[in-house]
Amino acid sequence: MKVKVQTLDGKAAKGADIELKDEIFGLDPRADILHRVVTWQLEKRRGTARAARERSDVARTGKKWGRQKGGGTARHGDRKAPIFIGGGKAHGPRVRDFNPSLNKKVRALGLKMALSSHAKAGSLVVLDTLTVKDGKTAALKSDLAKLGFGKTALVIDGDAVENSFALAARNLMEVNVLPAGGANVYDILKHDTLVLTRAAVEKLEARFNG
Repeated sequence: MKVKVQTLDGKAAKGADIELKDEIFGLDPRADILHRVVTWQLEKRRGTARAARERSDVARTGKKWGRQKGGGTARHGDRKAPIFIGGGKAHGPRVRDFNPSLNKKVRALGLKMALSSHAKAGSLVVLDTLTVKDGKTAALKSDLAKLGFGKTALVIDGDAVENSFALAARNLMEVNVLPAGGANVYDILKHDTLVLTRAAVEKLEARFNG
């Protein structure tokens, strides 16, 4: 699959075309695979609550300590009751498992399909570099307008995001940036446009070949 490479100001870059591997960018996306990977990814993010000790977990006396009648108070017979200090908590948080497993091959396939979904929809943009003059947000906004991005865009660079671009993009709510190592299915799918640099394409292809 051939895709033209552009500069940040919307012009064609030198060596204007790049060949994307069909086994990574040319797959037919499957909703079931993408759903499994996104569900796994979101569940991995969830933190597990610390369990509270309930009535059966508290070690306190169960002996009746007061008279049944005439004491002027309720007729309690268990210090583990939730109404007492040191008693068990009623309906407290419990430990739940939010750490599901998913086969590595399925996770890799899901990432390939997420990349392919943008390539097939025509919302994949490949840029030569991400250098922004003086790291100014205004300059970046004008450049993005020329490129014609959708409402939201995810920009993926090589080992690290180019510093001037990261500085300019941090004030733009509609633009998110990631290094190639952080590319993931959820973030790719939730943005209207996927932007890759040449370095990002090389890193992603090497990631799957490795």
